[in-house]
Amino acid sequence: QVQLVESGGGLVQAGGSLRLSCAASGRTFSNYAMGWFRQAPGKEREFVSGISWSRSTYYAASVKGRFTISRDNAKNTVYLQMNSLKPEDTAVYYCAAGRVVGGTVGSYDYWGQGTQVTVSS
Repeated sequence: QVQLVESGGGLVQAGGSLRLSCAASGRTFSNYAMGWFRQAPGKEREFVSGISWSRSTYYAASVKGRFTISRDNAKNTVYLQMNSLKPEDTAVYYCAAGRVVGGTVGSYDYWGQGTQVTVSS
């Protein structure tokens, strides 16, 4: 089992920045690929970014160039630095762990509870 706890969400004005953190506990963190997803009201959960155990990174087209994913295996933590935020980035952001980076919900075995990000215009 892997337990994931997100933090760092909040309210920010358009153009601002936030950094999300996801702390993992349980099985060996470094063996897992990690992903960030988001879900806006009335919409499906969508892939935002992922990072493999070897630190290869992947981004959705909508966030590429604005968001940066990273991981610190010594701290069992994955981060999502979000810059140039837009109102359409407003959503609950979820951290997930799986064997490989994938763009679908089904690619991941473990999920956090989510953290709310609200971007005002």
